[in-house]
Amino acid sequence: MEQSFRVFIEVVEAKSFSKAAERLYMTQPAVSQYVKSLESQLDAKLLDRSYKKIRPTKAGEIVYEHAKEMVHHQETMEQLIHDLFHEPKGELAIGASYTFGEYVLPRIIASLRIQYPGIHPTVTISNTQEIAELVERMKLDIGIVEGEVHLRGLQVEDVAEDEMKIVASRHHPLAGKEQVSVKELEQAMWITREVGSGTRAATDKLFEQLSCYPEERMEFGSTQVIKESVEAGIGLSLLSLWTVRKEIEMESLVVIPVEGGNVRRSFSILTRKKLQQTKATQAFKELLRTVISHYSD
Repeated sequence: MEQSFRVFIEVVEAKSFSKAAERLYMTQPAVSQYVKSLESQLDAKLLDRSYKKIRPTKAGEIVYEHAKEMVHHQETMEQLIHDLFHEPKGELAIGASYTFGEYVLPRIIASLRIQYPGIHPTVTISNTQEIAELVERMKLDIGIVEGEVHLRGLQVEDVAEDEMKIVASRHHPLAGKEQVSVKELEQAMWITREVGSGTRAATDKLFEQLSCYPEERMEFGSTQVIKESVEAGIGLSLLSLWTVRKEIEMESLVVIPVEGGNVRRSFSILTRKKLQQTKATQAFKELLRTVISHYSD
């Protein structure tokens, strides 16, 4: 039944028998036979074939969720048995939010490749909400995000503190002022991240604590694009000091002094609850804490 579960999972995720067959290097009739056999054993219709793309029935959704866990548990068991007698190795699916993924994670991956050449990382960069959901659905082994995460299936461990500041181009009208008022902030153009981003949540928190209601706002899906737009003088933004250290040192960006204008948050490690971690995941977590500690000094 194990192979039937694997085939069924692939069909549900591909939404197609033919695509699933391609991914599994099988014939389409063989894929269909595995699904029919599983439906027969469970005495339930698992797939709705009346749409252009195949969808799981209610019973299929139950089987899919539990089959995913069963297959993942088996793969984890095999990896843990291997870990007992060998150095950490194998595939490691890492997810990170944009701030951490673009500005901190590359240093950690570089160290990982040197210290643990047998570990082969794949990296997914997305916003905090998406990374948390992927970890919960076991699409990722581990995630590192900023901002708050509230999903029952996840274990959340704070790994570093992140301080955020309002920044602007050194040529911005508010640059160089000893103190900036909330009214001046409201009259300026603001550049923010999209909903679901930890940086966006922090920005909304800042506006709330300052009772600030900007008249104009632009929204971008990348911290790098926001940073370059701010450098170009388009507007203000609230950004992590981790992302703008070089620019502040080079004075292409400046911190705008506002009373109460700082936001602190944590970078957090996300893993699944009740799931024993492989040696590769544990090694990555330890390395992560070490590199961050040095990077913070």
